[in-house]
Amino acid sequence: MRALIQRVTQARVEVGGATIGEIGPGLLVLICAMQGDTEATADKLAAKIAKLRIFKDDDDRMNRSVLDIRGAALVVSQFTLAADTSRGNRPGFSTAAPPEEGERLYEYFANALQQQGPPVATGRFGADMAVSLTNDGPITIWMDTDS
Repeated sequence: MRALIQRVTQARVEVGGATIGEIGPGLLVLICAMQGDTEATADKLAAKIAKLRIFKDDDDRMNRSVLDIRGAALVVSQFTLAADTSRGNRPGFSTAAPPEEGERLYEYFANALQQQGPPVATGRFGADMAVSLTNDGPITIWMDTDS
């Protein structure tokens, strides 16, 4: 699985002008299931993200997790994280999981992250979404379970 994690002061996702997911301080997690990913992959990534220490402590050091700050997570499916730009100017997405499997693993991941402790809001798989956020820091972390 691939994830782009952003530390945010707030984030929101809209579909058709209606807000379907919104959080205050916490993490915006853009997630893509790749071919070959499993529930075990999602569980491992969810545990890692929940414990990722990217929030400031009392000494202004990144030493706290989303759990420590009692923050939330907004999980949004983003198949374009699978983009292959190695040939030409048009990205290919053939390494992403097929849509049905991608949706299943996206929902599984969101649930697995919530089971780790933080409240989780989500986008809508396959929808044309408008995502807005205030990146805090800015802090943006790329994670790939194949790395």
